[in-house]
Amino acid sequence: MAPRRSDSAKRSGGVRSPDFRSSGSAARRHSAAVLPSVLTFLVIVASGGLLLMIEKGMLSGVETPPPRGSRRLAVGRHTGQQRATEDVESQILQDIRNRTMTSMCRQKNMPRSLWSLTPPQRKTLLQHVLVNDEYRFLYCYVPKVACSNWKRVLKVLGGALESVDVKIKMDHRNDLTFLSSLKPEGIRYRLQHYFKFMFVREPMERLLSAYRNKFGEIESYQRKYGAEIVKRYRKSRGGKGSRAAAGDDVTFAEFVRYLLDEDVERMNEHWMPMYNLCQPCALRYDFIGSYERLERDAEFVLRSVGVPPHVGFPARQSWYKPVTAETLHYYLCGLPQKLLRELLPKYILDFSLFAYPLPNTTTEHCRH
Repeated sequence: MAPRRSDSAKRSGGVRSPDFRSSGSAARRHSAAVLPSVLTFLVIVASGGLLLMIEKGMLSGVETPPPRGSRRLAVGRHTGQQRATEDVESQILQDIRNRTMTSMCRQKNMPRSLWSLTPPQRKTLLQHVLVNDEYRFLYCYVPKVACSNWKRVLKVLGGALESVDVKIKMDHRNDLTFLSSLKPEGIRYRLQHYFKFMFVREPMERLLSAYRNKFGEIESYQRKYGAEIVKRYRKSRGGKGSRAAAGDDVTFAEFVRYLLDEDVERMNEHWMPMYNLCQPCALRYDFIGSYERLERDAEFVLRSVGVPPHVGFPARQSWYKPVTAETLHYYLCGLPQKLLRELLPKYILDFSLFAYPLPNTTTEHCRH
């Protein structure tokens, strides 16, 4: 049965750009300066050159720009020029993602729709798309990309939570509607008529966040995955009954070795590539937001689907430990170069489709 409300807006064929207005000649000058570099990156991505460059070690001399959002300013201190600059950058980023996705998804071996996916791929996707029928949107959640806070928003909209700021332990299953729970005709209708969005994050930052959280704080992950990783990759230790066998001291290098031996389609959702979780070629999303611009992109989504003004996006929890640029630099530079070169191809679609530069771990860069 079709949901009640009629469509409030005409859906576009690609990733929507926030309707921000750039202002002033400073913003235009900035966009002119930024555009050549991002278009150069787009050309590299669209040509499939990234993977070749990784395999042949041709990126050793490339200077990687800092992650987006690493120089955040308090909202109260934004000037008009700074806001206009951010708006221009956001429009450029959305345009890059839209063009890159169009180019990559046209390739012969890429899926054209939900129904062209293999059964395991379709199952994974449907289990990660959340439905809101009142405001007519679909949200593909990616673990370690603010998905708990988005689930809070959905629970408030569904009446299961009074406020996004209620302090409770998040139940990731109850009071949520998953696309996998609907019949094929209901799925088709919603895919055709609903606003579809997802949020992405720098791939290695997301991976490090999962490693620190799951192996540093979650005992069930230490027992299920950590103990097996230690047993498999730590030859000199890890005998029965030893502390190492508990899986609570897995090193980042051991975790990476484990990932290299895993099939991406069988990975745990917390380190499965974002592409495999949300299949952006099969589901053409109306908007792809960035973790690095979380507050503003979330505001744009809520405004786009008509959520009441009193329902905002939650602030980060007080216990949240961010992955800083310095922390990421420390962990990646501490990896053997061979491991990193082998790891990047597993996440190459996340880097290329979502327009993230490859990490710079040259000897000179890591020395600082």
